[in-house]
Amino acid sequence: MKKKLTIAAVVVGMAVTGATGVYAGSNFQQIKAALNYGIGIEVNGQAYTAKDANGKTMAPITYNGTTYLPVRAIGEALNTPIAYDAAASKVKIGSAGASSSSSSTSSVPPSTASSSSNVQRPQHIPADFPIPADAKVFDVIESSKDGVKSVVFSYLTKQSLDQLGNSYKQYFVSKGATKQSEEIRSDAFTIIDSGSTFSVTATGQPGTEDRQGYNEVNIIWQGQ
Repeated sequence: MKKKLTIAAVVVGMAVTGATGVYAGSNFQQIKAALNYGIGIEVNGQAYTAKDANGKTMAPITYNGTTYLPVRAIGEALNTPIAYDAAASKVKIGSAGASSSSSSTSSVPPSTASSSSNVQRPQHIPADFPIPADAKVFDVIESSKDGVKSVVFSYLTKQSLDQLGNSYKQYFVSKGATKQSEEIRSDAFTIIDSGSTFSVTATGQPGTEDRQGYNEVNIIWQGQ
């Protein structure tokens, strides 16, 4: 029988996976952790399954004897607002966090996203970084330290996934990618590349639920 984890206090872990060893001064650090499918989650006496924005099940992560839960999913389960202050690099939990806004963070449904003539590009992404003209950008998190700019964001587009994947592959090669892990199909793509001045993870898959009819792309970028 699976163990039950009753949530009285939530220990929050935030991890970004991508190419490593590029920036000694970066805030990102690679760790070895395990997805722990043996731990169940119970919220107010009821079994709860954490899911991401696409409805995919998320497992707790165990690292050095501590269990980490996805903060946004747990916040939704507890009906507690979650906000990210990009300027302060701080996650805010509760009503105080909800009242604070950050120009670097947004969550935009398809019906209210920016039009194709006004794509909201993240500030820290290179000016020539490929983003489709019809992109609807959301969930942007940006930071900068020691000359290294980091940005995590997602966007929705009607552009085909294989076309997007190949355009990113060519772009990262032009930027000097020396380490490459790339899988590009008509229904999904995953690219994890790095060079002397950047590291990137780019994934794409069809949107689900209210994002059906769009393709969803997730980008994690670090660069100078």
